[in-house]
Amino acid sequence: MKKFITLSLFIALTMTTYSQTKNFLDIPYLETSARVDTLVTPDKIFLNITIQEKDSKGRKSVEEQENKMANSLRALGIDLEEQLVIKDLSSNFKKYFLRQKEVLKSKQYSLLVHSGKKAAEALMALEKLGIANTYLEKTEYSKMEELELELKSKAVAKAKKKAEALTAPLGQKVGAAIHIMDTSTPYYPRYNQPRMEMKAMTMDASEAQPLDIDFEKIKVETSVNIKFELSK
Repeated sequence: MKKFITLSLFIALTMTTYSQTKNFLDIPYLETSARVDTLVTPDKIFLNITIQEKDSKGRKSVEEQENKMANSLRALGIDLEEQLVIKDLSSNFKKYFLRQKEVLKSKQYSLLVHSGKKAAEALMALEKLGIANTYLEKTEYSKMEELELELKSKAVAKAKKKAEALTAPLGQKVGAAIHIMDTSTPYYPRYNQPRMEMKAMTMDASEAQPLDIDFEKIKVETSVNIKFELSK
């Protein structure tokens, strides 16, 4: 009896699904797609900075270089609590065991700035301190989620306009959307691979000033596929 009930339910479900599919296919419809894109300037620029102790007489400790870096960045108006984080702290134990010297330390930081000019100013400040092991880690746009939603709405509106243009010569009207598929590829932050070194050129830092030039714009695009019901 239990097997009979299960079989009956399966048959009923299959027939319902088939009926819905058949009804959908029986409806006159037009399928169209649309894609929209735009370019935005990144406003979250992450610089990777590494400070190392020098294995030589009179070397500067990581802490000493760190304090000087902090003072220089503050002078540029950078909020260290919000924009600078430590990513890694390591020691060179190999040299320590082989040469019986103090452990050589290094620290890695991630610095967040919001414009190309500020990134260039930070690089120049670090160059003055002899901290040249710096590279661009990634760029992002802070309002990416809102922008993607806006583009999706524009893509849907564009798809409807295309449908209306296709049906107007036939004297038919575009009805309700009976199927919508978002075919967009999610945006991911742009990491720089392979690593791009950002070392300042030798110059008179007291005279030279960085240009107010933004980073390469980020291309954001979205696409949709929609089926519209047609009516006479």
